[in-house]
Amino acid sequence: PSCRLPQFLSYLGACDRLLKQGYEEGQVEEAMEMFQYSEKKAAEFLHLLAQFNDMGFQQNEIKEVLLLCGNQREKALEELVMK
Repeated sequence: PSCRLPQFLSYLGACDRLLKQGYEEGQVEEAMEMFQYSEKKAAEFLHLLAQFNDMGFQQNEIKEVLLLCGNQREKALEELVMK
């Protein structure tokens, strides 16, 4: 069990940093899981999710498109506009 502690602490640190950026806890946990605990990819995803949400797109559609497009903003935006 002790060998997992550094990974867990790293995960908690990443979650904490993302929460401090104003993202919701549930979204942070979901994003971290979706991107195999990559803080960088989770942060990109959360940033784009918030951006597209502000544009009026539906959150479930945004998530789907971002996953399909690998967090590529322009590609994702094109997909969302075409829906």
